[in-house]
Amino acid sequence: MVVNEDTIAAISTPIGTGGIGIIRISGPDAIEIVQKVFRHKKGTLLRSVKSHTIHYGFIIDTENNETIDECLVSVMRAPKTYTRQDTVEINCHGGYQSISRTLNLLLKSGARPARPGEFTLRAFLEGRIDLTQAEAVIDLINAKTDYARKLALSQLEGQVGKKIEEVRQRLIDMAALVEAQIDFPEDDIGVGDAEWFNNQYNAVKEELTGLLRGFETGHLFRDGVSVAIIGRPNVGKSSLLNRLLQKDRAIVTDMPGTTRDIIEEYLNINGLPVRIIDTAGIRDPSDKIEQEGVRRSLKSIESADVVLLVFDLSEDLSDAHREIINLASKKKGLIVLNKIDIVGANSVEAFISKLKEWLDKDTAANSVMSCPISALTGEGIEGLKDALFTLCLGQGTLITESGLLITNERHRDLIDKALVSTNSAMDSLKTGMPLEITALHLREALEHLGEITGIVTNEEVLQNIFSRFCIGK
Repeated sequence: MVVNEDTIAAISTPIGTGGIGIIRISGPDAIEIVQKVFRHKKGTLLRSVKSHTIHYGFIIDTENNETIDECLVSVMRAPKTYTRQDTVEINCHGGYQSISRTLNLLLKSGARPARPGEFTLRAFLEGRIDLTQAEAVIDLINAKTDYARKLALSQLEGQVGKKIEEVRQRLIDMAALVEAQIDFPEDDIGVGDAEWFNNQYNAVKEELTGLLRGFETGHLFRDGVSVAIIGRPNVGKSSLLNRLLQKDRAIVTDMPGTTRDIIEEYLNINGLPVRIIDTAGIRDPSDKIEQEGVRRSLKSIESADVVLLVFDLSEDLSDAHREIINLASKKKGLIVLNKIDIVGANSVEAFISKLKEWLDKDTAANSVMSCPISALTGEGIEGLKDALFTLCLGQGTLITESGLLITNERHRDLIDKALVSTNSAMDSLKTGMPLEITALHLREALEHLGEITGIVTNEEVLQNIFSRFCIGK
């Protein structure tokens, strides 16, 4: 059960050694509880200080009059706080002992440990933010690129909630017209009303469809894309990984089979978070360790969103290459032609031409882009990044007609359901079904959109959302 009336406390900074550690306390007794463990340098009582002021003093264990830490205490009174409740933040030194002992004193003095995301949950329950803004908090914390941060920030500022509310208002107006006709059947819907209703429906449909289209791009910036680098041993997979990351992350040698395990790192390509995966070379393994490496490589191919098939331009094509291409034939992919520093431009063109002839006409790789590069010198790497970005997102702008990108799977699912219900309402009206059916479908659409912002919700939904937060936020 959601409880919003007691006082909670939690460490809001990562555990470990640091310059500052912050403990957040929120609830009706926040100031009084902190007063029990805090001694102001000037002897001032916190209950008498003004809101949004900072005070210097010490954390004291009153049982033995031991000074635990020197600190700054920020006092913020309701309703102008994150949770709209009285809130106090204690800035301790960042050592584990100082901050953990301070928290324990607060818990002994009447606070209880906060659950994951409970401060943000209280902000939602107190009406300070809607549910889309609450979800944006965790997206902002987890943002892996600057563009992902901007998307989360726009949602935190309420842009998604405002758009959803605009659509809901149109549906409310449509439902009001239908309900009026049900209540007063003697007043027929005129030609003007029918035209207005149809215009409202088209506007709602266009808005919801646009938001759904935006999700195809938006969720990639939020969740990222997994890209597996695959190929035969010694074709330059690990060198390519190091070049993309611009650091020596993987061991590179002339000996085939050096990479025996999966290596993963995140890469930022034009704001798109890319989880790049270097895999073991695919061949008949020579020992059990390499056998396990190949098994993991095959598993990575299955789970990856995109594959980079690396070829060595100095090698002749063989059935082993065909086998690798077939393994990735059902995936989005780019053929990466490595070692252009060894062969000339004419050789590259000849290799591509031979590759197209060599592949079966039905092979999906026949139509994928070929990217000549040198992992050693870096030539062609920027072109490869651009090709990868285009492959993941397609051509065109990143912003939809409405100016928003939906990034959350929960939002997408509810928008889709709302669109289905809206279409069903229009279909029932056109086919002459009882108006009660149309009204029912419109109410369903309103409920689905209401679930996005939290106008309509339940405890299970809230627990699922806020359980993904860190403690202290």
